[in-house]
Amino acid sequence: MKIALMDSGIGLLAAAGAVRRLCPEADLVLSSDPDGMPWGPRTPRDVTERALVVARAAAEHCPDALIVACNTATVHALPTLRAELEPGLPVIGTVPAIKPAAAGGGPLAIWATPATTGSPYQHGLIRDFAPSVGVTEVPCPGLADAVDAADEAAIDRAVAAAAALTPRDVRAVVLGCTHYELVAERIRTALRRPGLPDAVLYGSADAVAAQALRRIGEGGGAGAGSGDGRGYGYGVDRVLVTSVTSTGLSDGAMGGSSGNPAGRPSGGRLTVLLSGRESVLPEPALAYAEGRLLAAVDQVR
Repeated sequence: MKIALMDSGIGLLAAAGAVRRLCPEADLVLSSDPDGMPWGPRTPRDVTERALVVARAAAEHCPDALIVACNTATVHALPTLRAELEPGLPVIGTVPAIKPAAAGGGPLAIWATPATTGSPYQHGLIRDFAPSVGVTEVPCPGLADAVDAADEAAIDRAVAAAAALTPRDVRAVVLGCTHYELVAERIRTALRRPGLPDAVLYGSADAVAAQALRRIGEGGGAGAGSGDGRGYGYGVDRVLVTSVTSTGLSDGAMGGSSGNPAGRPSGGRLTVLLSGRESVLPEPALAYAEGRLLAAVDQVR
């Protein structure tokens, strides 16, 4: 089995780590776009064009499924990617985990890029999945870029700024950008309030990984498994969305657990594509547990 993941940068590491946990033997193709990143400030047409280049590079390696591990690309490019690649290659998008976060009754916050915060896309998800819950939209300028660069000081500044905008009574936070899951522990620490339980963080990596495996098991095909009724990717009614908790395996922050208790590399082959060029994991990726584990697996082959 071979699964490809695409993103502008290293935000795809969170979903890659989730695939590795669910299916250690799967070969992985990581296709990113250092020549064109960041995608956030680009126009929808530009994002679609860059996403097509990255997806086509991944498709040349004949994967069984392609995960669009990027909220921005899912919003702007998913229909085009599916039109070109399906039914031969199932394409799974990434949707913020608003519905499971809202199930607890709120209030909740959604951390997202400035371009996504306040957008019709995000407002539509709030309207559909959290209509009766208090929701605070929190823009996180610079956080995704800081994560891509593994700039610890910049990460801390961006996280602190977003935490200051998050109401004190919020106990559930949706991580609306795949990059943010890589620094989940830092976000949780910044949100910690004396005398209150830690906030529960909701990411999408586990859900999209599970959906990719399910699509492969169903034989793929256009629209297979799109249980959310939007065509955005994973079925929010049918796939378990695992919250990023203090004991969960999704805590991939710098210096965190590798998710491999025995510390032994295991898993399938890794292929890294940087704007279509076969390469190795970029140095910033090794600042995160997911990147270090993937690199360790690659080195033993």
